[in-house]
Amino acid sequence: PRAYWISGFYFPQAFLTGILQNHARAQQISIDTISYSFEWITKSADEIKAAPPSGCYIHGMYIEGARIDASTLALAESRPKVLFEQAPVV
Repeated sequence: PRAYWISGFYFPQAFLTGILQNHARAQQISIDTISYSFEWITKSADEIKAAPPSGCYIHGMYIEGARIDASTLALAESRPKVLFEQAPVV
């Protein structure tokens, strides 16, 4: 798939570890020397046409008590009476 729905996984930590392992094998580096990095993107999961060159796109995450501002892609105050906000694609 072009983007993975992380909320659908029973144990998402195993999926994320697999992403690290695949990257480490492809780059022929030790898995102990790499870590996660991420970027919020403004596209929805349906708009993504191809997988990234390295890693993967993830959607379906939610934030409690805050939100990601769509214009700045930064953490912002939650809207009144909204407890959970869907995060953009990572």
